[in-house]
Amino acid sequence: MTEKDTLTDAITAQGDAVRKLKSAAKPDKAKINEEVQKLLALKEKLKQLQLADGSEPVAAGGAKTPVTPVAEPGNRNLSLKTAKGTRDYGPEAMALRQRVLDQVVRVFRKHGAETIDTPVFELKEVLTGKYGEDSKLIYDLKDQGGEILALRYDLTVPFARYVGMGNVFNIKRYHIAKVYRRDNPQITRGRYREFYQCDFDIAGTYDPMLPDAECVKVVAEILTELEVGDFVVKLNHRKLLDGMFEACGVPADKFRTACSSVDKLDKTPWEEVRREMIDEKGLSDETVDRIGEYVTLNGGSELVERLAKDEQLSRIKSAMEGLEDMRLLLQYCDILQVADRISFDLSLARGLDYYTGVIYEAVLKGADDGDEITVGSVAGGGRYDNLVGMFNPKRKQVPCVGVSIGVERIFSILEAKATSKTRTNETEVYVVSAHKGLHLKRLEILNKLWSAGIKAEHSYKLNPKLLVQLQHCEEYQIPYAIVLGDGELARGVVKLREIVSRKEEEVPLDALAEEIRKRLPA
Repeated sequence: MTEKDTLTDAITAQGDAVRKLKSAAKPDKAKINEEVQKLLALKEKLKQLQLADGSEPVAAGGAKTPVTPVAEPGNRNLSLKTAKGTRDYGPEAMALRQRVLDQVVRVFRKHGAETIDTPVFELKEVLTGKYGEDSKLIYDLKDQGGEILALRYDLTVPFARYVGMGNVFNIKRYHIAKVYRRDNPQITRGRYREFYQCDFDIAGTYDPMLPDAECVKVVAEILTELEVGDFVVKLNHRKLLDGMFEACGVPADKFRTACSSVDKLDKTPWEEVRREMIDEKGLSDETVDRIGEYVTLNGGSELVERLAKDEQLSRIKSAMEGLEDMRLLLQYCDILQVADRISFDLSLARGLDYYTGVIYEAVLKGADDGDEITVGSVAGGGRYDNLVGMFNPKRKQVPCVGVSIGVERIFSILEAKATSKTRTNETEVYVVSAHKGLHLKRLEILNKLWSAGIKAEHSYKLNPKLLVQLQHCEEYQIPYAIVLGDGELARGVVKLREIVSRKEEEVPLDALAEEIRKRLPA
């Protein structure tokens, strides 16, 4: 019996084992998943053997797997489209996106952050179990060379893996990269399946609420600079939420599932959330109504003091710890002059499982369903002190807090607000020839400008028309043109033309780069 035959028999047996587990009276999901992974690994091994000897792939039962016809180049039946939840970005869209990202990075760096990068895919086991009910949105990849992988869902878990695996005990980092979620896309609201996240995180053991307050400041600075509109940064605390659930009679094993329901209040009316908690989550009417009394509250320092006197909450240690943190955070936010931008809001829950302390969410104020550029939350984050320990060989914890800017949603807002053509290049000077036969001189001058660090272009035609060249400058918003003429060159000068005003003046060739620099903005 050949190795392929042995593998085929093993695949058949493993498939039978999986089917048997699935048909059991009480299927063990963990065991089924484990056996499925074994089956996938066997199939991948067989596939590699078949590819090595050029044979056709064989299914578990011995039948040959049908080969899917490959579309011929230029096949007119091919449906050309981007994958669901993705889009192409043309020069104007990319110019806007780059401007936004540059502004975001400037704020991150102003606060002393350094950047890292991590792989776009991770071992699936690194990602699973970290996102609560949202784990179903993770993009699984087929077995790749013996590893079960998944596309990253966010930048936080890969960062925690990086910190834990590398024994990093303190770092202030930012990371801008694409993440992937098998979510229901809403393109007009900036919700895609492939999108950028801009994360700012502080890892390390520090005194309470100092890093947390800086995260609030970073969010406020970015949203103010980007001019996306009036906004509020909602704040809450996971310990306070858990204490609230305990005070209301929610069983400890249902805290997370209750939290995921409350987290929908920014998009769903209380009556619908209430119905879900009773009908789907199994909580009693009395318990849910008591939760409703709390989650409608929001305010500032006065709400902290009011809750501290609450008879039910005052008996619960975690609730009091959360309130003490909130008291300190609000004090720091006042000193950092962002108090007018924040709201202590008990309806804020953020459903991700890894949060342990303060949680944040920035939303645009005055947005409603009739507003065509309404996009909801534009930033979110919180404290996650127990995540790094999952990835550290010695289970050493590194406390972390961070925030993620929802730049895709911000892009959608700014694209909708744009009223003028966005400049898509950074060319400072266009070298123009007024007469025929000057293309060699254009190249010579271009080379000198490039060597001087000036962003310059010219026409790729030997003898372009003067009007066409100047119209190109206007269309692409290039501020200056250098006009070459036979008479001027004979005198060692060229004309420097300001495109907007159409003013021209003669400039000596040997001082050209210096004269251009004087006119360009710093």
